Amino acid sequence: MATYHDGLLVLGSAQPPGRLRLALAEAVERPRAGGEEIELLDLAAKRIGFADGRDPAELDDDTPVVLEAVATAEPLIFATPVYRGSMTAALKNLFDLLPLPALAGKAVGLVAMGGSDHHYLGADRHLRDVLAFFGALVLPVSVYLSSADFPDGEPGERAAAQLDELLAAAFALARATEAVPPLGPAPLAARMIRG
Repeated sequence: MATYHDGLLVLGSAQPPGRLRLALAEAVERPRAGGEEIELLDLAAKRIGFADGRDPAELDDDTPVVLEAVATAEPLIFATPVYRGSMTAALKNLFDLLPLPALAGKAVGLVAMGGSDHHYLGADRHLRDVLAFFGALVLPVSVYLSSADFPDGEPGERAAAQLDELLAAAFALARATEAVPPLGPAPLAARMIRG
């Protein structure tokens, strides 16, 4: 596996910036204990083509640049507001466009946000299913934020602490697995494509 130096936090929202984006933007600006850098990629600020079978390299929008950014970053954090009990269509579309090797064996963390705690497992479960398809190494615990984490509309201490812990864990997992051979067989999807 290649050596990566910078992480990428992908916000899978197509809505105007809100509380989740504010919390993530503040998190990427805080210094890391190990000096690691992480960049925020907001899908709402990018023009991404629809996954309709065309080669993404042929699209004349931001799709090729976004796919390259994901493919060359580690760790990756995928964040989504909960939409109808799952991730947003914008984030799912990104996953549909990504080539299989883009996430294989990479350290990944998850962040979701909903209006209340009632849907905290919906997006998490669906994201884990999709990431298993790629063979990503997903942290066992994710961050779930709700309205209670934003007193006066600003990210509170608990939200900031959880995001910082998630980022630290994602970088630690990326470092720990940097020179490790694949942890098991290739994902079924990769085996089917090769065969």
